[in-house]
Amino acid sequence: MKAAQVMTFGAATIKPEASIREAARMMLDYRISGLPVVDDEGNLVGIITEGDLLGGVTGDRQRRRWLEFILNDGSASPPQPPRAQSVGELMTRQVITATEDTPVQEIVKQMKTNGIKRIPVVKGNKVVGIVSRSDLLRGLALEAKMMPSADAEDYALRDRVLQKLMEEGRGTGVCVNVLVQQGVVELRGAMPNQDLAARLVAAARQVPGVKDVVDRLVVVQSTTG
Repeated sequence: MKAAQVMTFGAATIKPEASIREAARMMLDYRISGLPVVDDEGNLVGIITEGDLLGGVTGDRQRRRWLEFILNDGSASPPQPPRAQSVGELMTRQVITATEDTPVQEIVKQMKTNGIKRIPVVKGNKVVGIVSRSDLLRGLALEAKMMPSADAEDYALRDRVLQKLMEEGRGTGVCVNVLVQQGVVELRGAMPNQDLAARLVAAARQVPGVKDVVDRLVVVQSTTG
């Protein structure tokens, strides 16, 4: 099994000049704990995680106070002085990446060795997806349930569904994970609106070979601004 078979495609990204408040809001809105950081050309230049934003803060109460401080532009009382104002100041610059052909076993090894929870998937230096621990668990669980003779067919169908969704979702910045078992497609991810979610589900249904689509897309309303 390779990265392309388990990754969430179209990872949400952020620019280095964005504020840490914006990064925190994106993580909460999209229900993710890390964001690849890209420059104006879309090249990967770093990664920022929930752990980076929270720093050395420990305990649920302290974490909540810190997030309140970040998201309220400093109107709340901070648990400690802020360490940075922009994503570029706080991000990790040496990013461990994978390609679509990287074996899942290698990704697991990198996560374990480096103590990380997500690895961006790149083509050239452009982010095309991201693999998280939950992606790995879902992919490995699915593989364990599938008969060997069905693997190639289902994975080929997943590739066709991904291509269709990338065409439909181009320019939207959405993050979607696709699982396929015996022709049944399951979509997971956070959507900015119901219209886009419906379009992606409809697009998946149009792919030849798809027997059914299980819609687990979640619509989140951003409160940034």
